[in-house]
Amino acid sequence: MVVLAASILTKTGKVLVSRQFVDMPRIRIEGLLAAFPKLVGTGKQHTYVETENVRYVYQPIEALYLILVTNKQSNILEDLDTLRLLAKVVPEYAPSLDEEGTGEMAFEIIFAFDECLSLGNKENLTVAQVRQYCEMESHEEKLHKLVLQSKMNEAKDVMKRKATEIEKSKIEKGKFQTGAYSSISGPRRSESGFGDINISSSGSGFGSGSGFGLNTESIESFSSKSKDRPAASAKAPPKGLGMQLGKKTQKTNQFLESLKAEGEVIIEDVQPSAVQSKSVLPPTDPITVTIEEKLNIIVEKNGGLRNFDLQGTLSLQILNQDDGFIQLQIENRDMPGLSFKTHPNINKDLFNREQIIGLKDPNRPFPTGQNDVGLMKWRVQKMDESSLPLTVNCWPSVSGNETYVNIEYEASDLFDLQNVVISVPLPALRDAPTVNQIDGEWRYDARNSSLEWSILLIDHSNRSGSMEFVVPPADQSAFFPISIKFAASSTYSDVKVAGINSLKGANVPKYSQRVQLMTESYQVV
Repeated sequence: MVVLAASILTKTGKVLVSRQFVDMPRIRIEGLLAAFPKLVGTGKQHTYVETENVRYVYQPIEALYLILVTNKQSNILEDLDTLRLLAKVVPEYAPSLDEEGTGEMAFEIIFAFDECLSLGNKENLTVAQVRQYCEMESHEEKLHKLVLQSKMNEAKDVMKRKATEIEKSKIEKGKFQTGAYSSISGPRRSESGFGDINISSSGSGFGSGSGFGLNTESIESFSSKSKDRPAASAKAPPKGLGMQLGKKTQKTNQFLESLKAEGEVIIEDVQPSAVQSKSVLPPTDPITVTIEEKLNIIVEKNGGLRNFDLQGTLSLQILNQDDGFIQLQIENRDMPGLSFKTHPNINKDLFNREQIIGLKDPNRPFPTGQNDVGLMKWRVQKMDESSLPLTVNCWPSVSGNETYVNIEYEASDLFDLQNVVISVPLPALRDAPTVNQIDGEWRYDARNSSLEWSILLIDHSNRSGSMEFVVPPADQSAFFPISIKFAASSTYSDVKVAGINSLKGANVPKYSQRVQLMTESYQVV
């Protein structure tokens, strides 16, 4: 009493999709399906046809037939219920109910049939559940893809930085070959990371006769003196002064190990030049618009919002002066209490009338260079607790000689939060707390006596989460204030640049937008 096969045929008898749920030779199922168009009569209202061995339960769906092949002992009412479920599932996956649309999504339809029928028996499912099971959405897969994408972006940034530094090195080398003099005052630290040499032809910088550089006569005298010196003296190491490597390695390692034991995060082998060059990555587009909103929030632990302060800024970076003759068309979401302030050089009447950011003097370009220029700022100070992007509740309870601390978070549907860190202060402990359950990762900071709860991403799949840990008996006030940090790629005001207008009639240059919501101070007290 099972379904032998579920198939989709055209009105002419061509088989588009067929899924067998029992062991059956291919010739057998092809013969059964080939006989079906001959058995279907015209003008009849029946939805089944019987032969000596099998029963066809079918339903027309536009230009196709959806067929269940069952044995004659099968329950016709259950078969009709199964047929209705499959008739709802097929349109969910086929873009069009014809031969082309069904053939394009054949495998997806077969996978959906497998969810509806198990070994020929109907599963008690809805269409939404079938789609959810077929999608197999995995939060771990999302996290893996985010980490992989971040690594790829970081590699691209490193590649661009290295390319820029190599280009600078080539330029400096070209200057050197055209007749500039280099300094011989010994090795010195390079700021760009590739050892590029800053050379100037003025009388007060490198390459002059003021002590750091040498003129032509001094170079000739130096070369003549060096010829008279014995070769061994050039190889002799300097005595007395000089930097010796490896002398304090053991003491340094012991100091780092002691810091690690106290819970400090130690990042080793970080070159200062790399850090400096990373902070000034060259932009990839001629125009870059940066939109940032910073939150200063204080929430009462028993409920209620003590302070809400949102401050936003819009800044502009233009690389070429020819691209500076532009105007920005601004869009934003209507919010109560939202007020904008523009730079004194911005045409306020034009902005208030048409929400366009442009200079008072249209014949002047916007400033250019590597630094961002602030054009507009805004502020919101009155919001209710339901508008918070993240709420955290902490429930300490003493049981015997232990304190159980349960913490839960609930995130708003308005934002997908990234790199969330919830820092809970702890009483003075000898050992790390015992974490019984957690949605995410945790780290014990012994130096600051705090427990950090980290969630890489909060989206629709994990809008709420919880953590439970155990410490020795402590007062409830010892676990406050709780500090929260996160970032998001969307903002409250939804300020964005809808377009750029060129004032010189030329082509509008390419531009990019960087939008970020971040926390400056977010506490539960």
